[in-house]
Amino acid sequence: MYKKLISEFQTPQKVLQAQRSQLKLIDKISAKTVDGIINHKKYHSPAKKELELILKKNIKIVTITDPLYPLLLKEIPDPPPFLTYLGKLDNTSPCISVIGSRNATSYGLSTSENLSYNLALKGFQIVSGLARGIDSMAHKGALRADKKTIAVMGSGLNKIYPRENRNLFYEIAAKGTIFSEFKINSDPLPQNFPIRNRIIAGLSCGSIIIEAAQRSGSLITARLTNEYNREVFAVPGSIKSKKSQGTHSLLKQGAKLVENEMDIIDELHHFIHAKNNYQAPSLQKKTTTRKSDKYKIINLLEPYPVHIDVLIEKSKTDSSKVTSQLLDLELEGHVIRHQGDYYSIPEESH
Repeated sequence: MYKKLISEFQTPQKVLQAQRSQLKLIDKISAKTVDGIINHKKYHSPAKKELELILKKNIKIVTITDPLYPLLLKEIPDPPPFLTYLGKLDNTSPCISVIGSRNATSYGLSTSENLSYNLALKGFQIVSGLARGIDSMAHKGALRADKKTIAVMGSGLNKIYPRENRNLFYEIAAKGTIFSEFKINSDPLPQNFPIRNRIIAGLSCGSIIIEAAQRSGSLITARLTNEYNREVFAVPGSIKSKKSQGTHSLLKQGAKLVENEMDIIDELHHFIHAKNNYQAPSLQKKTTTRKSDKYKIINLLEPYPVHIDVLIEKSKTDSSKVTSQLLDLELEGHVIRHQGDYYSIPEESH
C-alpha cells in the first residue's frame, strides 16, 4: 500500500497532508490505513524516540524515495517504506541469495560456502538471513573471498540473532550490509521471518536453495522469488535425505539445477556489472606490431566470464573468426574457456 501511496502523492509528506476523500480513492486501501494517516500526529512521539535511539546507535536509514534504496527491492509489490541498516549500500553489483536449512549436513554447509565464495568472486553480492547453517556459511564464503555480503534480519539491529553469530554480524557490518525493517529492539519473533524473506527474495536477481525440507522458510523465499519473476535455483542432495526433499520438489517444479557457479552465471550473466578495462601489457605490444585480431579480442575479456556472443557483437568480427581466435588464445594459455561458451582471462593476469 505504501508503494501505491507514494506513486499517487509522490512524497511521504504529501501522503500525510492528503484529505480523507483523496485517500479513499486509492485502490484497496483499508479504513484502518486511512485513519492511521489522518491521525498520524499521535504516532509522532514514539517515532521520535525510535529515531533518537537509531541515531544513538549509529544506525542508518534508507527510504524508498532515496536513490540508494535497493533497486530490485523497489520493484516488488510490497517493498518496505524504509530500512535500517549497518554498513555500506551498493547498487552497482547484482545480488543473489543463498539460503537453506539451519540444521544442514556437512555437504550442505561446504556447498553453501564454496558456491558463495565463487559467486562473490564473479561479482555477485551474496544475500542471506544470518541464520545458523546454510545462511551463515553463505555469508562466510563471501567474506572469505573478501567481497560484499548482505544479511537481512528477522529482528531489530540491536537484537543480534542467533547470538553465536555475533562476530559474523560485525564482520558483515564492516564489509557489507545488514538490513532490517523492524524496530531496532524488536525480538526475533517467529512471525518476523516469513516477512523478512520477501526482502531476501526482493533484493536478489535469483535465489539458490540448498538443503530445504518440505516445510521450510527457504521454500517461502523460493515461492516469492518466482512470484517476483526472478530465477529459482536448487542444489540437489541425497535422495535419502529429508533435508533435500524441498529442493528436489523445486527441481521438479522447474527450478534450475545447480552443480557449480557456472550454472548460475549461464542464467544471470547479464546482471554482472563488470568493467571491460582489461589491458595486458605483453599482448598489447604484440597488437601494435602484429595487428592481430585475436589480440583485440583479449581486450574485451576480463576475470568474469563473458559469453562468446558478446565478444562477437563487440568485436564486430565474424563468429567463425572469433571462435578460431579464442581457440588460439586458449592454447597459448591466455584465455580460459568455461561451460556454456563463456570465456575469461586468468584472475592473476588482471
